[in-house]
Amino acid sequence: MRFFRKKPDPIAESERQLNARIEALQGELRQLNERLSAPPPASRPGSPAAQSASSTSPAGRIPAGAREPRFEAIDHLGVQGAPDRDSTPDHFNQLGVRKYDPLTTLRKWLSQIRGTPTSNPKLVNYLAAGSIHGLRPLRYEKRVARNRFLALLAFFVAILWGLIYIYMKNR
Repeated sequence: MRFFRKKPDPIAESERQLNARIEALQGELRQLNERLSAPPPASRPGSPAAQSASSTSPAGRIPAGAREPRFEAIDHLGVQGAPDRDSTPDHFNQLGVRKYDPLTTLRKWLSQIRGTPTSNPKLVNYLAAGSIHGLRPLRYEKRVARNRFLALLAFFVAILWGLIYIYMKNR
């Protein structure tokens, strides 16, 4: 019966495919590491390849400990944050109490209204536009919620109007 089956989730399916691909790549990495750590095939002692391999290192390759790791450049300002420009000594009085600063208050109030910036604006754009297959766009969801609110508001206003009408009629 098709009635009791859940609809396939496209995001879960893509997650499964990506996990399978990650497992395959990890398997390839394991094979390459085994091939790298395995001793080279034995060659004839008099051949030029055997002489050049024995002259570079005993195993014919660079030791694993001799390789330098590669690190990614880190933006330390982004990690530590910008210095607080509102904490200078000019912003405090003789007793150490912070002076009232209307410009800073306005700036903090505006930042609270704006909210925090999104960590992934591209994902927010996809969700808002409905670009992910299987998910409704946010504008549709907002419209449904708005219509539901307006319908409930009209219902409660009608009930309130009815109660006031009955009260006034019996008075």
